[in-house]
Amino acid sequence: QVQLVESGGGLVQPGGSLRLSCAASGSIFTIYTMGWYRQVPGKQRELVARKTSGGITTYADSVKGRFTLSRDNAKNTVYLQMNNLKPEDTAVYYCQHAVYSDSRWSAFWGQGTQVTVST
Repeated sequence: QVQLVESGGGLVQPGGSLRLSCAASGSIFTIYTMGWYRQVPGKQRELVARKTSGGITTYADSVKGRFTLSRDNAKNTVYLQMNNLKPEDTAVYYCQHAVYSDSRWSAFWGQGTQVTVST
């Protein structure tokens, strides 16, 4: 129903910046959230930032003031601008698109993109 294509990960030095992109295609929903999660080996996947169809954006405390989530409605794409990156931001980042249809939520995930912050 929904396909997600991610791009933009890579290796960056501490203090550097990266921008992740996630383009959604397929079925169109009016009630949804779209955003990014991240996961490191041995830990649970955690929310990084998420935007609702109503325009509310939520950030993890650890990224507030450094990361910015934005959306291009015409392209059905979300962007995560990550500034002042820290080694602890190293993780696999996953795009998620959760949609509300037929009285229930369904979540779709991208394939993941590696972000490594290191000297």
